[in-house]
Amino acid sequence: MSQLAPVVESCHELLLWLIPQLDGFPRNRRFTLGERLESTLIQVLELLVQAAYSRDKRTPLALANSRLAVARHLWRLSFQLQVVSLRRYEHGAGLIDGVGRQVGGWLRSAG
Repeated sequence: MSQLAPVVESCHELLLWLIPQLDGFPRNRRFTLGERLESTLIQVLELLVQAAYSRDKRTPLALANSRLAVARHLWRLSFQLQVVSLRRYEHGAGLIDGVGRQVGGWLRSAG
């Protein structure tokens, strides 16, 4: 798990930052867009932990990678619908991108 620990921690930090942001979404977006974004990133965290304890790391890592792609689109949609400011969008996109780079690197090294 030592190889995965940094990406699990990065995903955890992303969620720790993001969840309070979602609480600030307007009511009409909080229970659709916000909830979907939160559940998607929680799925990513679950898949990363699963990969840490699995012999077949490629399957959960590939799923985590595709779920991250969905999260990126949901986060961009939040910005385009003017639910988050540019500054928050950029920060969140950077965190998501960082997790994505770590997942991609681990996926490549898993062969």
